[in-house]
Amino acid sequence: MTIIALGINHKTASVELREKVAFSPEQLSTALQQLKQHSVVNEAVIVSTCNRTELYCSLEESNSQALLSWLASFHRLDEQALSDNVYIHQNFDAVNHLMRVACGLDSLVLGEPQILGQIKQAYGLSKHHGGISVQFERLFQKTFSVAKQVRTETDIGASAVSVAYAAVNLARHIYGQLDKTKVLLIGAGETIELVAKHLAQHNPKQITVANRTRERAEALAAEVGAGVIALAQLPEELHHADIVISSTASTLPIIGKGMVEQALKKRRYKPMLFVDIAVPRDIEAQVGELDDAYLYSVDDLQAIVSENIANREQAALQAQQIIDEKTHEFAQWQRSMQSVDVIRDYRAKAEQTKTELLEKALNQLQAGKPADKLLIELANKLTNRLTHAPTRAIQEAAKQGDIATIAQLKQSLGLEQE
Repeated sequence: MTIIALGINHKTASVELREKVAFSPEQLSTALQQLKQHSVVNEAVIVSTCNRTELYCSLEESNSQALLSWLASFHRLDEQALSDNVYIHQNFDAVNHLMRVACGLDSLVLGEPQILGQIKQAYGLSKHHGGISVQFERLFQKTFSVAKQVRTETDIGASAVSVAYAAVNLARHIYGQLDKTKVLLIGAGETIELVAKHLAQHNPKQITVANRTRERAEALAAEVGAGVIALAQLPEELHHADIVISSTASTLPIIGKGMVEQALKKRRYKPMLFVDIAVPRDIEAQVGELDDAYLYSVDDLQAIVSENIANREQAALQAQQIIDEKTHEFAQWQRSMQSVDVIRDYRAKAEQTKTELLEKALNQLQAGKPADKLLIELANKLTNRLTHAPTRAIQEAAKQGDIATIAQLKQSLGLEQE
């Protein structure tokens, strides 16, 4: 059994490629069903966020190429182009990678806590579709436990750092104090909710939430004292905003260059800051070509969040030590499960041999053969059958001069007890 982690993230692929490989909520169920039916896949979990798309699969044999081919086919991408940007980890390294991701050590913002919740959601969805069995149940429960331990025993999460925090931090870098700014938030999901909470700490003059579902927007707005508009109102309302931060699940851009041009004209070309933290992107890239519109994508946040990395590097080293220890523990559990299979098979074969010889002896006893002779014959045959395979193994090792194997066989057969 081989565990494979195959994926792309903000380190290996551009936002353009990541948005092509990202799975929408509607696609995830179909994808999991396909993987479950794939001939080489036993278990599968798909993690898809704005910064990464990863497949975690257990396979009968190491066949990462089959997973790569499936991923390229599912998204209708050129397999070679995708291959140039993916990373592949196997077994120990795959387990270690999953634990690093869950602890936020592989995130755009070191130590950000959102990813753990996203992995839990991915695990839950896979379990719902029957993609989790004994091995992955143990792996993911172990991973969640490790993430909790890292948060408790290190300072990796000492401050509220996330992509949402980075977006607000960017606005503060540009505007200084935010108390005179009007902010428009597009979307009402978890990321925008975090943005709103960070923003509220800096007391902007006004916060407005635009969302397709008004009820969801109103619930978020109530938490931070914001106003609410519908997405359809964006063309008429956009010019009021100094700062626009967007994160929706839309597959098409919500704000285009023309809409921004009209907004800037109404503002008499007073500059606007756009922060697009959605994948696929909510704001057309051409908006950044306008003189008074300053557009930042998820990738652009890297320079800002790097300031926080130095403060967390020591905590990350401590976290990695915990992860390595727990990865070894999981590997030991895997080996113990393999030994259980070997022991079961060995005992089953011995039981089969005993049953076969005993049945023959009983038939001969009923036929009138002397019991004393039958007992001696049964003991000899049972001894010969059970010692045949070990004897052949010892003889073969001796021929090869394999001293290590001979020593191991002696220990296994209890010949070194004296």
